Amino acid sequence: MDSGMDWYYAKAVLEWQVELGATEAILDAPIDRFELPKSQARPAPGAAAAPAPVPRAPEIDAVEVARAAAQGAGNLTELEAAMAAYDHCELKRGARNLVFSDGHASARVMIIGEAPGRDEDRIGKPFVGRAGQLLDRMLAAIGLDRTAEAREQAVYITNVLPWRPPQNRDPEATEIAMMLPFVQRHVDLVNPDFVVLMGNISCQAGLGQRGILKLRGTWAEAYGRPALPMTHPAYLLRQPQAKREAWADLLSLKARLS
Repeated sequence: MDSGMDWYYAKAVLEWQVELGATEAILDAPIDRFELPKSQARPAPGAAAAPAPVPRAPEIDAVEVARAAAQGAGNLTELEAAMAAYDHCELKRGARNLVFSDGHASARVMIIGEAPGRDEDRIGKPFVGRAGQLLDRMLAAIGLDRTAEAREQAVYITNVLPWRPPQNRDPEATEIAMMLPFVQRHVDLVNPDFVVLMGNISCQAGLGQRGILKLRGTWAEAYGRPALPMTHPAYLLRQPQAKREAWADLLSLKARLS
């Protein structure tokens, strides 16, 4: 308050301001009532405009894309083309070939392995290396042959993953998940009586379980079909003593076929 202003004068001035409508306290800093909000403010003359925010691309659900692509395939040729066109699995970029299948599509037995190895990636067919040669001998022992035309003797072979993982590493859970719709559609189109799940990865995909040495030989259900878990022929090459259990599993499969 000015030292020359007494109480009565100050009171009179205040009452006069109230009559004029000045009823709010004055702040320490002035307020510009005409200022635009920051989101609407225009840049000062000569100033560079702030860059517009870049919209984020919506995240792609790779499994849903795979499911739609698989369901759109009406036959095996279309399914193979859909898998070849699928671009959300990084394994595709490092593989030479898409390894789709081998054998006769009318077979009662469908073998689902894990993933292609070096020889399979080079040739473009599943189970063609040393493990595949052992598999052929195992199947021949119970009267089955991937080259047979008759449904009773024929075998149809594929893998969970159609592309070789680098250095033959185990497929990751995300890679298995995005390939599962294709595997399910593959089984539906072939429509086998029985499915053989060869190895841990195949059991993980088909049964949601690992531990092939405990699972092997016990019939279960996978992809809507009776399924027999078996040790992979590559394991039998490393552990020949396990061939006895594999032979017992083959006899179990033969009994079902009979």
